[in-house]
Amino acid sequence: MSGKIGKMRSLALAAGFSMLAAAAVQAQTTAQPVQNLTPTQPQLQELPSVADLADRLLPAVVEITIESGGAAPDTTPDSQQDTPDTTPDQPPGSDNPDDPNNPFKDFFDEFLKRGQGQQPPQKMTSMGSGFVVDPSGIIVTNNHVVEGAESIEVHFHDDTVLKGELVGRDPKTDLAVIRVKPKKPLPTVSFGDSDKLRVGEWVMAIGNPFGLGGSVSLGIVSARNRDINAGPYDDFIQTDAAINKGNSGGPLFNLKGEVMGINTAIFSPSGGSVGIGFSVPSNTAKNVISQLIQYGETRRGWLGVKIQSVTDEIAESLGLDNTHGALVADVTPGGPAEKAGLQSGDIIVTFNGRPVTTMRDLPKIVAETPIGDKVPVTVLRKGKEVNLTAEVGRLADDEKTADASGDKTKPEKAAPAVVTVLGMTVTSITDELRAKYAIDKELKGAVVTEVAQDGPAADKRLEPGDVITEAGEQEVQGAADISARVEEAKKAGKTSILLLIAKGGKSGEMRFIALKLK
Repeated sequence: MSGKIGKMRSLALAAGFSMLAAAAVQAQTTAQPVQNLTPTQPQLQELPSVADLADRLLPAVVEITIESGGAAPDTTPDSQQDTPDTTPDQPPGSDNPDDPNNPFKDFFDEFLKRGQGQQPPQKMTSMGSGFVVDPSGIIVTNNHVVEGAESIEVHFHDDTVLKGELVGRDPKTDLAVIRVKPKKPLPTVSFGDSDKLRVGEWVMAIGNPFGLGGSVSLGIVSARNRDINAGPYDDFIQTDAAINKGNSGGPLFNLKGEVMGINTAIFSPSGGSVGIGFSVPSNTAKNVISQLIQYGETRRGWLGVKIQSVTDEIAESLGLDNTHGALVADVTPGGPAEKAGLQSGDIIVTFNGRPVTTMRDLPKIVAETPIGDKVPVTVLRKGKEVNLTAEVGRLADDEKTADASGDKTKPEKAAPAVVTVLGMTVTSITDELRAKYAIDKELKGAVVTEVAQDGPAADKRLEPGDVITEAGEQEVQGAADISARVEEAKKAGKTSILLLIAKGGKSGEMRFIALKLK
């Protein structure tokens, strides 16, 4: 009987399993059409292996150690061990430390200096990274890695150490070139085209973080065209590949082994990698590196204009549909722009055939243009397109241009006109106001003498001493002109008016400001 019961239980279990299996098959059959609704689902991909790539590239990446002079004393406890607790016995007749015959005079002098914290300057050592671009010994790194260096040592992957010599450096892009003299050709890497780099693309960093040479990290391009306020040519690649102190000057590779950037900076509240690193794009570096190798310095193009962004308010006041271009706030006397016919208020939209989308584009494009080239420039002037031709100068000539001292201002009226408009009080310039606010002698217009706390002028941070030289794209001779231009703008149905301001009364601080008319 028990045997039959056992068989029945076995049959019941088998039947149960059969029913479950059938239900599973039916569920799969029923669910199949739902899966077919998305036939284009992307296939999962494995993370790339960079082992072979790292083996090939590591020999071309170097560690750089520099030694520089420094006055910072050693504050560790060990630094106090050289200070004796008692003075040595003095020979008879020589107990005066100031006595030139005292054989211990030098010791006393040094002892007193240490007591006052005046220890001799000590050498400071720092480290960075770099990479070889020429087998003869040309190495690229960051300017801040070698700045102030009294001696440079380059450590290679095979433990070879060579003395480095500074060829040239460029603080504006934070790039530098050093040279070593190897006994045999060195392994090299080459630059790629950073303009083809895409957000999300895999990149690999190699360098010397915290002195740990030959470190490899992998990540992606997080963003491009980053402006981190490091200089006038900011155009950084952002990556989440781990970059730390000591990675500076090292290469950022794509998976083809091409240098796409030079690792330069990190954003880090902690001092370590938080996944936000910045690299100078290879296309920015190529021209700079070439000039440093050839000349030992950079030779950038120069136009001779001061520019600012075209904001929404400025675009509206000028009747523009968009904010593209670079607004010319001032033109340097005697510079290439003045000779080409550019004027304050022009909006540069193309330069040498390249579009100027934002203000930041123009300095980079001009700097990369060969000196002496005559290039086409397209500007918007009072809503109309104007084509000009400019001969590019050299940036170093900026400080050699003539000043505007030839013009003499006419004597101002004794009783100035005073106007209160747009939340500010403006007054025609007099000798007294020029002296009070230290206004440059060549400036004409009206000076701001008071600003209401809750008006349009305060919103744009206008201050007493600022000089308005243009209003509504017309020159201002006195305070009454500003009032007239405001009324004209209101009648034309505009909601804002464009003013050209000399901040602090300085002709070198010109900028456009759009004030709301309400």
